[in-house]
Amino acid sequence: MNDCMGVILAGGLARRMGGGDKPLVAIAGRPILQHVIDRLKPQCGLLAINANGDPARFSAFGLPVICDSVEGFAGPLAGVLAGMEFGAAKGAADVLSAPGDTPFLPADLLARLKDARTRAGAEIAVAASDARTHHAVALWPVALREDLRRALVAEDERKVSAFIARYANVIVEWPAQPYDPFFNVNRPEDLARAEAIAREESRS
Repeated sequence: MNDCMGVILAGGLARRMGGGDKPLVAIAGRPILQHVIDRLKPQCGLLAINANGDPARFSAFGLPVICDSVEGFAGPLAGVLAGMEFGAAKGAADVLSAPGDTPFLPADLLARLKDARTRAGAEIAVAASDARTHHAVALWPVALREDLRRALVAEDERKVSAFIARYANVIVEWPAQPYDPFFNVNRPEDLARAEAIAREESRS
């Protein structure tokens, strides 16, 4: 298998969307999560969804659903840890993380992160666009899983950026035109923009 596993972080509380599972909201006739899967599947040898609660609600997607191994709602870092642990058990060397509400991820995401990490001699590579760093879109070595578990459990670390800053890392920039590939559907008004982008893509 490809030595990188993709983990889709679908465990957010979606407060700004009124609660519920934001990745299951439809754009262009398909759940946002399906768009994310379609973007990542050609890049990763294995994909999994990180989500808590009843995994049956994601059964239609045909992917493993892995829950946080850290108690309480510990945020994206807990999802990254779950991906690292699952990936390590499957023989993956790296985990590519991405939120479940980012339907337009670039097709060269893994290739560019991996290349930049190698060139920089870094441990973690992080995506950026439009002068913003997207810390939850990153390439992580599974070898950091024990460090991450310690940070979450013993140190109560919750900030993705703070954990990344502990290690040699490299930021990889993508253009934000004609649209930001890391655009995420956070609020109801974002749905209209996502629909417009999807229509533009279907015509190109």
